[in-house]
Amino acid sequence: MGQVRHGSATTTHAVRAAIQRSQASLATLSRELGVNPKTVAKWRKRATVEDMKTGPKAPHSTTLSEAEEAMVVAFRRHTLLPLDDCLYALQPSIPHLTRSALHRCLQRHGISRLPDVEGDKPKRQRFKRYPIGFFHIDIAEVQTAEGKLYLFVGIDRTSKFAVTQLVDKADRRTAWEFLEHLLKAVPYRIHTILTDNVLCREAAVGFGQQISKRRQPSARYAI
Repeated sequence: MGQVRHGSATTTHAVRAAIQRSQASLATLSRELGVNPKTVAKWRKRATVEDMKTGPKAPHSTTLSEAEEAMVVAFRRHTLLPLDDCLYALQPSIPHLTRSALHRCLQRHGISRLPDVEGDKPKRQRFKRYPIGFFHIDIAEVQTAEGKLYLFVGIDRTSKFAVTQLVDKADRRTAWEFLEHLLKAVPYRIHTILTDNVLCREAAVGFGQQISKRRQPSARYAI
């Protein structure tokens, strides 16, 4: 493979190596090689002939806040949904999120590719086939520099339609509010909500009882 140099480079790897081996003065090497004395001095100080990496030392998003980026990462790791499914699920919570910004975010955190479940890893068991409207809800912790946040996630097992909500506190009130948000966001009837989270379970039971009192079509809440 040929050497890869910076577009503005005036020296090759061979010239840089020659500069590092030579005992001649900077002025002499500058005349012999036809390069600026500052370039000769720069490569003489270095221990490698490769160009240094450019760009920020700690890459970060210019469009997403730290909390939004943490939300994206937590959602991806928790759901393992494809890129476009993540985009459609997160855009209601992060309206300015674009496909390219999402892809770059996942790349920065090393999760742009979904894990391979083949080979020596145990294969995932497929869920039974359910009619559309069977939602699984859970809570994922989101760590930021300001502290801990909580991401409520609801996913339809059949359609993979997902709804998210980021909150600063996980309690019965915020769980209740997420359920209300879920019912408003889903464009079809939810018939079952499944959760193994105690907080979500308690909120779902109370929420289902309240819906029944209003004499509206109720959902079935399972554990």
